[in-house]
Amino acid sequence: MNGNQQETGLPPHWEVRHSNSKNLPYYFNSVDRTSRWEPPAGTDPEKLKVYMATYHSAKAPLPTGDAQSGKIRAAHLLVKHRDSRRASSWKEAEITRSKEEAMSIIKAHEQRIKSGEITLGELALSESDCSSARKRGDLGYFGRGDMQKEFEDAAFALQKGEISGVVDTASGLHLIERLE
Repeated sequence: MNGNQQETGLPPHWEVRHSNSKNLPYYFNSVDRTSRWEPPAGTDPEKLKVYMATYHSAKAPLPTGDAQSGKIRAAHLLVKHRDSRRASSWKEAEITRSKEEAMSIIKAHEQRIKSGEITLGELALSESDCSSARKRGDLGYFGRGDMQKEFEDAAFALQKGEISGVVDTASGLHLIERLE
């Protein structure tokens, strides 16, 4: 299921593999044996988007956890900008938008969600810059110390079903929905 270069849009020697520990696809270079979560430079984003939607949309069961273990489950929609820790995503090999442009984009997403036009999960499928997009932004269960502090503080402060305002982290700008 790795697909060929024509299908994936990846540069030579790169393929899509699946991480069993994170239940997410990643990119692997068969020549230098390196791997990464974001597509390598030279990727055709349109071809990759179609390939990933076809072969890597999550239908798998979600990991289990519970409130007694101190873990929560949340989904998010991430909009990266050029100053993000890794300014690339499954959609774009290089993200060049400014933080101000990213804020405008995420504020528009927030309005659409708050108006009831679309859910965070539905919007994350096509708009999130995180590889969790194909799982509707679902990050599974996590505890204290598993995420960046700003993200974690905001997620743990939410009630089940509640959505945060914009949360700014080194990764970019997030909207977070507490699932469990």
